[in-house]
Amino acid sequence: MIYIDTKNCLDQTENFAVEEFALRHLDANETYVMFYRMHPTVIVGKNQNTLAEINNEYIEENEIPVLRRLSGGGAVYNDEGNISFSIITKDDGASFNNFERFTKPVIDALITLGIDARLSGRNDIEVGGRKISGNAQFATGGRLYSHGTLLFDVNLANVEKALRVNPLKLQAKGVKSVKSRVTNIREHLREDIDIHAFQQVLLQSIFQTTKIPTYIFSDEDWMQIRKIQKERYQNWDWNYGKSPKFNVKNEQKFPGGLVEMRFQVEKGCIVTAQIFGDFFASGDVKEIENKLIGLAYTREALVAFLEKIDIPFYFGKVTKKELKTIIFP
Repeated sequence: MIYIDTKNCLDQTENFAVEEFALRHLDANETYVMFYRMHPTVIVGKNQNTLAEINNEYIEENEIPVLRRLSGGGAVYNDEGNISFSIITKDDGASFNNFERFTKPVIDALITLGIDARLSGRNDIEVGGRKISGNAQFATGGRLYSHGTLLFDVNLANVEKALRVNPLKLQAKGVKSVKSRVTNIREHLREDIDIHAFQQVLLQSIFQTTKIPTYIFSDEDWMQIRKIQKERYQNWDWNYGKSPKFNVKNEQKFPGGLVEMRFQVEKGCIVTAQIFGDFFASGDVKEIENKLIGLAYTREALVAFLEKIDIPFYFGKVTKKELKTIIFP
């Protein structure tokens, strides 16, 4: 394993660009580990409708950046009190959606600090039934990264102010609010440490040594990183996208994730389609959206369509039976 040192950069557009560069361009036979922190930022999942996930008034008043990541999953609010980890490695065909593999080193480190942490649900790490970490993955070209948040000392009041969480998600968890669902790691430490010492504990626990091999970026690497940063993570179209008009909206929460489908139907046929959700899948749902255009908006046509596509590739653990209940209720 090789460590990627972000030098405590708090600009998440740069951190995401470094992560993507490492995924696409560094040695495919190596595994890389990186940590990153950020100024107050809202991050939405690859398949989410940005404007539906955020409290736009609060975001604008407080000048909080909103970024879209390449991985699936739900929206999160991060600030300097959060530290995220990313493990970038070869896709062996059995690692996507295997969150246990990638969270175990982190959970082991937390346990050494006296924290009774455990993997819960699809992709969360919890302490005493409250969430301290959410995790997501992205795979491409035989490589993948699995990354996750670690709420060390985050302003939890701002989590609730910045996000507009779909009530279907809270109902599925049996809780009344975002704030009641999460907790900070620092509250559960056996002995108090700051976030920098916490990161060092994580690093040495994962590498099992104090001598950490570190990747040094070249000037050419940085040119490519800046290009990714500008063209994707500083790009409004990527972060927000253009929401189409719709006259049909179907939405439901399943064990494999929330799915929302929007269609603009004219003369009985789908003219625009958009799919949102916090499900984890390696395929790009844009391909499904494009294939839906022109189809008759009838149960028969849409169920037949579902029979022809690779459901796990595009929707992860959401099943064909479940999709049939939402594509044409």
